[in-house]
Amino acid sequence: MQTRRFALRLLLLLASGPIASGADWSQFRGDGTAGYSSDAGLPTTWSAGDNIRWRTELPGYGASCPIVVGDRIYLTCWTGYGLDEANPGEKGDLKLHVVALDKSSGELIWNQSRPASPNEQDFGRRLGEHGYASPTPCSDGERVYAYFGVNGLVAYDQDGNLLWEADCGSKTAGFGCAASPILYKNLVIQNGSIESGTVYAFDKLTGELVWKDETITKAWTTPTIAELSDGTAELIVNQQDFIYGFNPLTGEKLWTCAGIDDYVVPSVVVHDDIAYCFGGRQNRAIAVRLGGRGDVTESHKLWEQKIGANVTSPVYHDGKLYCANDKGAALCLDAATGETLTQERLPARGRIYASIVYGDGKLYVTTRDTGVVVLAATPEYQELATNVIADDPHLFNSSPAISDGKLYYRTNGWLYCIGK
Repeated sequence: MQTRRFALRLLLLLASGPIASGADWSQFRGDGTAGYSSDAGLPTTWSAGDNIRWRTELPGYGASCPIVVGDRIYLTCWTGYGLDEANPGEKGDLKLHVVALDKSSGELIWNQSRPASPNEQDFGRRLGEHGYASPTPCSDGERVYAYFGVNGLVAYDQDGNLLWEADCGSKTAGFGCAASPILYKNLVIQNGSIESGTVYAFDKLTGELVWKDETITKAWTTPTIAELSDGTAELIVNQQDFIYGFNPLTGEKLWTCAGIDDYVVPSVVVHDDIAYCFGGRQNRAIAVRLGGRGDVTESHKLWEQKIGANVTSPVYHDGKLYCANDKGAALCLDAATGETLTQERLPARGRIYASIVYGDGKLYVTTRDTGVVVLAATPEYQELATNVIADDPHLFNSSPAISDGKLYYRTNGWLYCIGK
């Protein structure tokens, strides 16, 4: 019996395709959208002349994060329209790009572009905060998947050949789209809440629709796969008013929990079968124990606090939740109770859209225009450094990828490899 069970598990693993190596950062915020790296030796300080291994000028603007898979880096950009708020140009010239670069040198390997859909929204001040290339791609090591809202989900092979594309709806919203695709076994899962009020699961090889759920409301968030201690998995979607747990293979809605009464942007972070959910303009945080069925509001909601972040996602470390919100404050919450342990104003009083990441005992807080603040990952607030690349005037809208002891940052103009 044990032999049969082992064989079944092996077949499931093989069916899921290539497995990312420990050095990979293959989707938004890395494994489990957790923003957490076990790498050691990460840099604390850098500048235009220090600890920058290489930098490469990018073909266009974008707020998507870079991902690192094997010897490749992938990211997205846009060109042709909306690069200058005062003179945006003609929308018909808008192009959307998926770009592959060499991890060791930053050399451009390929750049595939496509015209935007006529359904794409006009450039404006709110959309100009991040633009037309905000969702982060994901990759299984053989294919790369990228989402562009009303322009759909696209899949390319390692050589930049288009494999398939899928439509996820035609609606738009003032701030555009931000939800990134994620992979689970043979599926690529995409939150299309803004475009169609739907979360989709497609066959990653063919693009064929496997399942969908049409009850998703005001969720800019990237879904999260939670691997539970009993060996099962749940797909967690945080949206306005509700938090949902799905069977990621079938789309069955397993449970519902009362959530945040506003739109949701941050991704859920999971640790020890507990989902930590942030969001809302009034800043809320909720903890929910996973594994329930039906309405779990009374049975599985562990705590709810009036603190958190509207845009940025938290990170879990050593029983604490760390977050840097869009108001320029660094927060530390007790994960068991939600109690605020620390709330400090960051020294770089810049706007923050990028999510905090953890690595090597440090927290990296990326502001849009006043540098990267490095904090000690402790409840006691301790600033280690503020790093500014003085000769790059572009905005830092995205979180870094971490791989092999290096940070990979992108701005609207450049991609950086930062390491000792």
